[in-house]
Amino acid sequence: MRLDKYISQVTDYSRAEVKKLLRNNLICVDGESTKSASLQITNAQTVSVDGEALSRPGARYFMLNKPQGYICATKDGEHPTVIDLLDEPNTDKLQIAGRLDIDTTGLVLITDDGKWNHAVTSPKRDCKKTYYVCTHSTIPDNAAEQFAKGVMLDGELKPTLPATLEVLFDNEANLTIGEGKYHQVKRMFGAIGSKVEELHRHTVGGIVLDETLEPGEYRPLTPAEIELIKP
Repeated sequence: MRLDKYISQVTDYSRAEVKKLLRNNLICVDGESTKSASLQITNAQTVSVDGEALSRPGARYFMLNKPQGYICATKDGEHPTVIDLLDEPNTDKLQIAGRLDIDTTGLVLITDDGKWNHAVTSPKRDCKKTYYVCTHSTIPDNAAEQFAKGVMLDGELKPTLPATLEVLFDNEANLTIGEGKYHQVKRMFGAIGSKVEELHRHTVGGIVLDETLEPGEYRPLTPAEIELIKP
């Protein structure tokens, strides 16, 4: 990797700032000062800035309890994003592994590991996601049967894949799906004549939202949680 790219990835320095540091002889590779931004470095080499050695980064994995009013995007000119809730360096390198609507709350996974992200979001991987759903009216008696068979959504050519519905009360349920179509849960309930009033995701691929996280709070995933989803 180029030296300037590496430093900008593991610090908050921009590429322009790295070049200035290089010109001022403040960057060393294996103890030797260098001014070459394009110098290729390997994992075995040590890079220091102003005498302080940099730690080579590992992949980052976070769970966040998304509040209403935030969108799952890295940048947006109109609404705050879930990335805005993170107090982390180099947030521009992070990706959202599975999006939620602006009015949907709950578990959002965020990472800079592209392969792990793909394992969460690819339809072929069938990564199960469970949502708590509260509807405007009583859930139809045959809703679980319909969802298990698959329902046809407006604008789609094929029915949804089989889903599991656990009815909790007349208008409350847990729904587990393996897909991630646009507004899928709301559209599925709409297809059986129900309107979703409240939607909260609490599980993705076996990773369960930490109940101690208040809306807007986040924490790193544990190694055991990361291992629940295989790239």
